[in-house]
Parts: sequence; C-alpha cells; structure tokens
Amino acid sequence: MSHTFKSTLLCYKDRRLLFIFLFGIASGFPWVMIGSALSAWLQESGLSRSSIGLFGSMFIAYSINFLWSPLLDRVKPPFLGQRRGWILTTQILIVMGCIGLAIVPVKEQLLIAGLVGFSIALFSATQDISIDAYRIDIIKPDEKDKLSAASAMATAGWWTGFGGLGSIPFFIADLPNWQWSEIYFVLAGIMALLSLVVLVSEEPVTDREYRQQLAAKAYSEWQTTKGVLLNTRQKVVNWLLVTLLEPFRDFFQRNTFKLAFSILMFIFLFKIGEAFLGRMSIVFYKEIGFSNSDIGSYSKLLNWWVTIVFSVLGGMVNIRYGIYRGLMTGGIAMAASNLMFALMAHVGPDKTLFAATIFVDGFTAAWSSVALVAFISLLCNQAFSASQYALMASLGVLGRTFMASSSGFLVDWMDGNWSAFFILTAVMVIPSLVFLWTLREHIGRLERGEKYIG
Repeated sequence: MSHTFKSTLLCYKDRRLLFIFLFGIASGFPWVMIGSALSAWLQESGLSRSSIGLFGSMFIAYSINFLWSPLLDRVKPPFLGQRRGWILTTQILIVMGCIGLAIVPVKEQLLIAGLVGFSIALFSATQDISIDAYRIDIIKPDEKDKLSAASAMATAGWWTGFGGLGSIPFFIADLPNWQWSEIYFVLAGIMALLSLVVLVSEEPVTDREYRQQLAAKAYSEWQTTKGVLLNTRQKVVNWLLVTLLEPFRDFFQRNTFKLAFSILMFIFLFKIGEAFLGRMSIVFYKEIGFSNSDIGSYSKLLNWWVTIVFSVLGGMVNIRYGIYRGLMTGGIAMAASNLMFALMAHVGPDKTLFAATIFVDGFTAAWSSVALVAFISLLCNQAFSASQYALMASLGVLGRTFMASSSGFLVDWMDGNWSAFFILTAVMVIPSLVFLWTLREHIGRLERGEKYIG
C-alpha cells in the first residue's frame, strides 16, 4: 500500500498512542534508577570502571523476563484487567524498590545496594512485559500502519522517561547540599506519579482467552487419544503446557527453524555495539571533563528531544518504506554514529562536539529502536503477545546487558583507549545486518499480511 505524507501523519492521530507514549515513559524511567544515575553515584563514590560495569549485570533481569512472561498472559489480576492490573502492580513495586535504594548506604553496603537495584530491575522487566503486551493488544492485527506509529510513540516515551526525566537527578546533584540518597526519594515520587496513568487508560479487548482455550482443548484431545484420563492433575499439567510451552511452540511453528534462528540472532546482535557504548558513556563523559550539569543538558535533555523527533520520523519511514529498510538504514547509521564518540575521545571536553555527537547518536538510536520494536511486534501472535514479545525482546537485552557488562574490563584492557573502544562498538553492528539481509523477504510478507510458506 502506498502512503501520502498526510495519510502517514494521520496515523499518529489516535488516542491510544497517547497512552502508549505515557506507558513508554514509565518503562524508560526505571533505567535511570539503576543505570545512569546509579553509575554517576558509584563513580562519585570512588568505584572503579570495572566495578561500575559489573553493576550493570543487574540488567540481566531484562534478558530473562521471558521465563515468567507466560504468567502475565494467563494470570489475571483481580483489578483493572489483564494488562493494566499487572502494569500497576509492578509500578508500585518499583516505587518501593527505589525508596529502598535511597535508604541503603551504597558505598558501605554494595552487596545490599546491588540486590535492591536488581529487585528494581526485576519489577521493571516485568512492567515491560505488561506494557509491551498492552501496546500489541491495543492495536488490532489489521492495523499494520498503526503498529509502526505505536512503536514510534513507545520509543519516544521510553526516551522521555530515560532522557527527559533522567536529566532531573543530574541537575539536582549539582545543587548544594543534595545527596544521591535524597535524589532517589525524588525518583520514587516521579514513578508514583507515572503510575496514575494506568487508572485513566483503557484495557485492550482481544480474543486472547478464546484462542488460549482452543490451545488447551488441543492438548486435552491429544492426551485423550493417548488413552489418558483427564483428572485434576492432568488438567493442571495442560494449563501449564498452554501457559509455558504453547507461546514458544506457536512461534517456531509459524516459522521454519532456520528462519526463527535468523530472527533471534538478528535481535540478539542488533544493539550490542550501542550497549557497550551506553554502559560506559557516563564514565567516559566524566573522565574527559564534563560536569553533571553538562551530562544532564546534553546526554539527557538534548538526546531526549532528538529522540522524540526522530522516533516519530522513524515511524513514518517504516510506514512509507517498510520495516526492513528502516532497520537496515538505522543499523548502518547506528554503527557510523559510534565513530563520533571516537572523535570526542581525541578532541576532549568540547561542548559543541558533545552536542553534535549526542544529536547524531540520539537520531540513530531512535530510528533503529522504532524499527526493531515494530519488527518484534509484527512477529507476535496476540494470543501470546506478552510471552512472545518478551522472548524476542529479552534476547536483544541479553546481548545489550550480559555481554556489555564486560565493557569496563574492555576499556581497561585497552589501557583506557576510548577511541579504539568506540571504533570497536561500531564494528559490532555488522553481523546483525548480515542476518537482517536474509530476512528481507519474510519481513515484506509479514507487512503484507501473508503467511510464511516453506
């Protein structure tokens, strides 16, 4: 289908996209608590680059959340519905975890602080499952254009939470008589305010329960043909099979093994270079001489606005030219943008270059993220949207967190050669683009609503 500029822009005129944007803010904000703000706190407390990098291993929660994601498809909270009920529950737990981190003396109790931070990561990763499923469920299967627009608004919202609201602790930190522990009480209050959005949003309506019942019936009939009497115990086993096994069986059944492998490998590799860069970026900024206010102004606020603008533009590109082109263009630009950081390492704390680098990095990160979110959403069956999106998204996070936790060691191994480090992060993108090229025809079929054959 061809699109005019006007029809493409009108895709964003939808009340549902506002809630997707607001939920995106709530999704991105916890990363400030356990990411950039915590890194700055630890750096000012005198921890080494390697130790700060290891603290990032708590983000492993985002890469294993697929393990419990099926429960969010089957277990319905007693309030607000399947999706909103889980979103509110996890947000309350995040607020409590943030207050806990504010109370713990981080420098003296590193282990406890790490465990509390990990609990925030767990609650946040579970919140992400619910929010991603909400976005997929609220957009009907025949609204392919709205899928890209929703992905753009989710990405813009995430960066508003991470970049826009994420600048607040850095500005406060440069004020006299403010401690990082006190700042974390402010972060908890902001998260509590974000949770109010759940109360005014609408619950998605899907045929999820009916399609899950069909899967349960199929398992029961299969057991009956085996001569098994379906007692209470067997019914429980069947419930667990539908909950834990069916989402993943459905994904591999709808794709050949070779195709599924290429999909998962692309998702795993696509953001690794960006993750290595992001894990060390705050440390890099501070080491070359930028203040907390500089970081708040450029890395957070400027990046925030750039991301919002290019998230919307990226969504429009996907709508007009397709998700494959959006992914390939975003991936190449993302790799090239990392070279700007290598230039910064040579030049030093030049604010003009800092602003230019953040602009280019924000543009490429937004563009590639929107395309990736739309791609993963396109692959999901609404009957198991929480489980399948979490499975694929967690693979991407696994590459971005588990492997990137060694980023501090890598910089140390390079004797602090930041320029070489950033060049290496650019090279890391190339393998994912090879897998993407093999998927180009399949992505086109999905966007046209065609089933994969052989």
